[in-house]
Amino acid sequence: MPRTLSDWLTAIEGAHPAGIALGLERVGAVARRMGLASTAARVITVGGTNGKGSCVAVLEGLLLAAGARVGAYTSPHLVRYNERVRVQGEEASDEALCAAFAAIETARGTTALTFFEFGTLAALEVFRHAGCGWLLLEVGLGGRLDAVNLIDPDVAVVTSIAIDHTDWLGADRGSIAREKAGIFRHARPAVCGDRDPPAALRASARALDAPWYGIGTEFDAAVQAGDWCWHGRAADGTRLERAIRGTPALLGENVACALQALALLDALPPNEVLQRVLPGLALAGRLQRRRLGAGECVLDVAHNPAGIACLARRLAAEPVRGHTRILFAAMRDKDVGAMLAVLAPLADAWTFATLAQARALPAQEAAAALGDACGGRPLGFAPGVAAALAEAERELAPGDRLVVCGSFHTVGPALEWLDARQARRGE
Repeated sequence: MPRTLSDWLTAIEGAHPAGIALGLERVGAVARRMGLASTAARVITVGGTNGKGSCVAVLEGLLLAAGARVGAYTSPHLVRYNERVRVQGEEASDEALCAAFAAIETARGTTALTFFEFGTLAALEVFRHAGCGWLLLEVGLGGRLDAVNLIDPDVAVVTSIAIDHTDWLGADRGSIAREKAGIFRHARPAVCGDRDPPAALRASARALDAPWYGIGTEFDAAVQAGDWCWHGRAADGTRLERAIRGTPALLGENVACALQALALLDALPPNEVLQRVLPGLALAGRLQRRRLGAGECVLDVAHNPAGIACLARRLAAEPVRGHTRILFAAMRDKDVGAMLAVLAPLADAWTFATLAQARALPAQEAAAALGDACGGRPLGFAPGVAAALAEAERELAPGDRLVVCGSFHTVGPALEWLDARQARRGE
């Protein structure tokens, strides 16, 4: 068997002939052989187009503050695979992941598993050995046929519904909603963070007699007189309220979903815990700010039109006195033209980078997708994210900002370069 985590990741990438092969039969069969198909832990499964990682981060931070033993599984990673599997807020070690992969390899026999299926089973194996009492599971793609869905959640959260992954989930919000509703379970609560959910989402919950908790009706959050105020419902219908001074760093709708999910499991922290924890909760690659040269670098993994629109609104609400340059690179299967059109009003200049991934859209094609929205603003091209950052470091003036977005595969290398640069300088 492979000996290092790097060797294991290379091996499992080639273990299934298709990179994506949705379905629960294969992964479910191996999970049953390993005794992983059910768990005594409390489980919150989080699906949705955008906001899943932020919701999990809030759930994780608050449960840890309450003294719970928590396992969190998210994807994709930015820099290290270990980021996907966390126990007590710490990334799983190479040794723990290698041991889990070895157990899966022994159990699977001739069953071919995809990369994500291997990873999901490995996370569950790590959590079992760590004795986690809470599992926070982020859906990788869709919901109904995603490997995470082999575990029955106590509460299912769908953060948002937008157009993405149309080849797999359908070309309209209704079709996508039906796929994401696949994580709902009979008579178990369904939490929705979309303010205008497709009718299919609520209909799916109704068909399962799953109690519905929607933002804007059963729960919500807003800023009132300088306080961030949340209200929601306990499982018995009791009205609950919480408030903190200021606002959370993460997007309010995703925080609100997390609080509602915890309320339904009688795990909602008191105000003083929220005040201590929420303002400091952040997530790498979500409106993350770093210094770069004389200016600022803002990194965000937004990779579909809805995510980019949210990023653009937040950037517009925080104008800079200098210029804004957009460093962009995305995957070929994304609606790049729509994403760039949303960003165009904010851009004083553009840099399009070439990514190493086979699925990446070449920089020249991405620039062509900008079309007339460019408005004559300067266009630049870089052979990679690192080269683009090195150039920006030399050119950014005080008050300028560089916005890095378009994909996890864009932000990840940017963070790696920024961390290496900081380490070299002893900062």
